[in-house]
Amino acid sequence: MIYQPGQRVTLVHTSDPHTLLRPGDTGTVRRHDQRHNTVEVTWDSGSTLSMCLDAGDRIEHTTTPEPTGGPVGEATGWATALRRMRAAGAEAGRTAAARWAQNTIGPRAGGDTRLAARRILAGIGDGDPAVLDALPHVTWAGESVDTSGWELFADATGDVSGWFGLRIQERDEAVAVYRDAFDTAATDRVAQLCRLAASPTGRGMSHLHPDRVRVGDVGVFSGEWARTVGPDGDDRIAVGFVGTLIDHWNGWAVFSSCTRPVAEAIVADQRRHRDQHRHSLREQGVPENDLDRRIDEALADLSFDGDVIVADQRVLSNDPETIDRITPDDDGRYVVMGYSWCWEAVDPYACDQIVGDLPDPDQA
Repeated sequence: MIYQPGQRVTLVHTSDPHTLLRPGDTGTVRRHDQRHNTVEVTWDSGSTLSMCLDAGDRIEHTTTPEPTGGPVGEATGWATALRRMRAAGAEAGRTAAARWAQNTIGPRAGGDTRLAARRILAGIGDGDPAVLDALPHVTWAGESVDTSGWELFADATGDVSGWFGLRIQERDEAVAVYRDAFDTAATDRVAQLCRLAASPTGRGMSHLHPDRVRVGDVGVFSGEWARTVGPDGDDRIAVGFVGTLIDHWNGWAVFSSCTRPVAEAIVADQRRHRDQHRHSLREQGVPENDLDRRIDEALADLSFDGDVIVADQRVLSNDPETIDRITPDDDGRYVVMGYSWCWEAVDPYACDQIVGDLPDPDQA
């Protein structure tokens, strides 16, 4: 099917995950590129998203009339024109950000993309000009601002001649609105993509930020023993564990019920710390027959006895009775050293590894 300029169409389906367009939205065809089977549409909402028919986008003819009132002239018409310029700028900014990310933190980028994503996020948060200037921005590709402005205005509003009836101040305002929307949308989209790239799970985890974790909520927990220093001197956490906050005690989180795999990971992590401490003591010249005592003085000994976690802290606390048996509850979940260790909810983006199943945003 061939679509002609000026033809009215209705959106049936689009696979674009970022557009605000919805099935039933109407627009006017600007051009049908039959070679690539792409239809350029000025949507009544202000969007200029093209339809890639070979990629699954679908539109159909409609008799719905175009909204009354030109985009230029009356105050309401000018407001509509600016709204469409803003929508077009935002859509172009998101598209540019996605392309930019491919070569910076995506599959085409080299090096440590997680580290690069963290640096970009930090730069955006700090307002670092070196980072912000490297993000996508509106460029005129050698054309004059006036020529480019006319093309943007025509694409956004569907009015190919209205630009020439605008005063200089109106042209400047239209371009500024487009530019601001582009830059804002591009920066927001880059930050969103960087959070995904920086995530140890490849998923968004902002809903698990420690400021949002309340008693009864799922979060990511760790302790001071897991903190390290990253390549940029930033605070990092070697491993975080997923669990539910059940209480606070002396200002610390009571790391709660966690699954058996998470409990096993905590036990394994503690054994790793004990092995590292053993190696350190051995390098310091501590006699072999004294290593076990010195390790037990510094770190609890955790192990599994069937389904029960045995926490031996007798030497650590100088109390022969301090040996606990942590049993799972009826759901098979454990509270591992909940009131003994100084657990805290941590930023999952600061973790190099996360053990446990993370909830979706609507389940957190």
